[in-house]
Parts: sequence; C-alpha cells; structure tokens
Amino acid sequence: MQLEYFQMIDRIEKVDLDGKTISCRSKVPGESTVFEGHFPGHPLVPGVLLIETMAQASGFLILCLSNFSQMPFLVGVKEGKLRTFVEPETSLDITAEIEHDGSGFAMVKASIKSDGKKICDSKLTFKTMPFPSEEFADMMRKRGLELGAPALS
Repeated sequence: MQLEYFQMIDRIEKVDLDGKTISCRSKVPGESTVFEGHFPGHPLVPGVLLIETMAQASGFLILCLSNFSQMPFLVGVKEGKLRTFVEPETSLDITAEIEHDGSGFAMVKASIKSDGKKICDSKLTFKTMPFPSEEFADMMRKRGLELGAPALS
C-alpha cells in the first residue's frame, strides 16, 4: 500500500467472474507522511482512505468483468460504516461483490477485515465509461496485471 500515491491494493488474490466477486490484500505501511497529520503521536489510517481502498478493489472487479474495456469512476458512497481504527502495519483483507451492473452503472458491496474482524463496509456506486485515452487504458491494464488480475482475453 502506497498511501501517498493512492495505490491502496497490494495484491488481487482471487477474482470470480461468474460470482462477480474479488478478494484483495493490502498491508498498511509502517510509516507514511499521511500519519504526520493523522495523527501526530497516534497514527491512524484516515477513514476516507479505507473507503478508497474498498473503491479500488471494487474498481478492479469491474475492470476484470469488462475485460478492462470500461473505466469505473466512483460516483456514490452509501451506508459507509467504519467500525474500528486501523493502525500502521495492519494487514487488510478487502472483498467486493457486484450487486447490480447495467445502464452504465455498477453497484458494489465491499468490506475490509483484519484477522477476521470487520473494519468497515459500504455500498459503492460507479459510473462506467470509455477510458479517457488509450494510454490511460494501457496503464490500468498494466497495473491490474501487476496486482494479479486475470490475464486479458
């Protein structure tokens, strides 16, 4: 996880295209400039970055389901619940499941756990659109493959 660069996912563990689910892993870094302000002497991962982590896992699921042909853009966060604090060095298990996909939108249910304990969950809405450029599409495909997304067909 590279908080400063908004690279929240370390590894895609499993994608089930038929079940429309994804499982990802991340480990919060021990040190980050983010923790200098949140909070000095008591570092915690900001809740908004946990939402972003769920959104990125969900986004990779949508990308995999479309064979990286459409870019998902987060447009809504509903029922976001943050249940506990996340400290540096915490290992995170992120899961997401498509609840609805169609008409240019996808609705996803996502959650994060650590050591089997639920950290947070939310329902996220994405607008799927063509990539803004072929270079951007290539970058997303490369990043997906680096993380362990299924090979493109």
